[in-house]
Amino acid sequence: MLALAHHVEAAIGRGLVASAADVAAQLGFTRARVTHLLALQLLAPDIQEEVLFLESVDGKEPLSERALRAIAHAGAWEAQRERWRGVLLPVHIDSR
Repeated sequence: MLALAHHVEAAIGRGLVASAADVAAQLGFTRARVTHLLALQLLAPDIQEEVLFLESVDGKEPLSERALRAIAHAGAWEAQRERWRGVLLPVHIDSR
């Protein structure tokens, strides 16, 4: 979902689509859904990098988008990193 958020933002920035509302209509999403996707870009850059390299296990994503949005909305990057560490530890334990 994070990769899609970057793709959508780039499409808007390049003028390929006029707005998030246009993206929503083209993808069959609600505007709120696209807003949720774009909010993932609020994550600290190092967290985004780690998220992009997480691997699914047996076809299941290691973290939900909702969990990532909660981290993104934690505020300052340091607060995000603290929440990220709390979420990441159980992910690594579960994947063993």
